[in-house]
Amino acid sequence: MMDRKTNLNSNNSSSPTYLDIQAEVGITKHYGGYAASEKLYQLCHLDAANEVLEVGCGIGIGPVHIAKLYNCHVMAIDISEKMLEWAKKRASRDRGDHLITFRQADILNLPFEDERFDGVIVESVLAFVKDKEKALRELIRVTKPGKYIGVNESFWRDKVPSNVSDKSIYNDISIAMESELEQLWEQAPLEDKTMLTYSMDAKQELKDRLNWIGWQGLLAAWARAIKLILTRKDARNAIRQQMDVPDDVAENYGYGLYVGRRI
Repeated sequence: MMDRKTNLNSNNSSSPTYLDIQAEVGITKHYGGYAASEKLYQLCHLDAANEVLEVGCGIGIGPVHIAKLYNCHVMAIDISEKMLEWAKKRASRDRGDHLITFRQADILNLPFEDERFDGVIVESVLAFVKDKEKALRELIRVTKPGKYIGVNESFWRDKVPSNVSDKSIYNDISIAMESELEQLWEQAPLEDKTMLTYSMDAKQELKDRLNWIGWQGLLAAWARAIKLILTRKDARNAIRQQMDVPDDVAENYGYGLYVGRRI
């Protein structure tokens, strides 16, 4: 298991990454909002699940939502200790902690036995993983035969937009081309495969993000971001890079829901 901690400390001179900033301010990258997640849950038949694995739980919105919708146990993992702290607070606040177990873990080396889970949900995680084939093999390994894996992931449609790869804030990001994700799913040893892809609508995504995180959560995250900007030069530079989005990003960005049943 890779132990990932935020770089935002006074003794670390390396530049904060996208995930570092997200974890520090308490916000999670997620596309399609509740509608996309609930579509994924339906396609994965979570209504029949006893135990679900959520990989990359972020600040905890997903596992709490699953637990409430289906009254099932959720094993929620994240590689970031800071994200897990946020997630545990949310679960306790929303009274879902009795149904959720949190654990630090890496998607490339899941610390679970074979064929354990009745469903596996992965949202906005593969974009941060270079070896996506290995990650998918791990997801399949821990899923029971006949049960489903569901992935919600972003992609570039035709090309990587200008200037994105040059920014240090994105050093931890490895967003695939749409064709690469499609090929990955087509070649996966799964049955009953579904691939649903969507264009990026900036206004709708903003609405979905507000609904997903909530006004209070978003305002609190912005307050923490402002504090970082005022007090930390490395964070200030990273946040400036993150907000400097090239013009051709939205038109070339999308996300998809990828679902398959383990043989």
